[in-house]
Amino acid sequence: MSIIENRKATHDYFIEERFEAGMALEGWEVKAIRAGRANIKESYVLLKEGEVFLFGMHISPLISTSSHVKPDPTRTRKLLLHAREISRLIGKVERAGYALVPLDLHFSKGRVKLNIALAKGKKLHDKREDEKKREWQREKARLMRNG
Repeated sequence: MSIIENRKATHDYFIEERFEAGMALEGWEVKAIRAGRANIKESYVLLKEGEVFLFGMHISPLISTSSHVKPDPTRTRKLLLHAREISRLIGKVERAGYALVPLDLHFSKGRVKLNIALAKGKKLHDKREDEKKREWQREKARLMRNG
């Protein structure tokens, strides 16, 4: 069950490989995510000292959150992956010039998970080509309906 999607990712990148990562979250963050108050549009994933972190994800705190908690909406969150997945990601990102992009936030067995992708950036002409293909598909569908 998807909560939030990052549609911009498929527009700006060629998606090569997908990974599902757990997240180290605080209680108020999980409650806010369940209420649909998260945004991953401007977020990005970085590797630091053999660990994977999500930067720039915004979670708007709920008003009903406990008063003793001081929420930080854009704090850096640690992503949880297997060691062999992390070492593979490190190799691809550092040597092959790939980027790590968050794709969507979803629930899996009651836990919040983040799909991240190993991706290569698209050039402007690639984006234009994709747009032409989409336009042609729309035009074909319209002609099939009317014709």
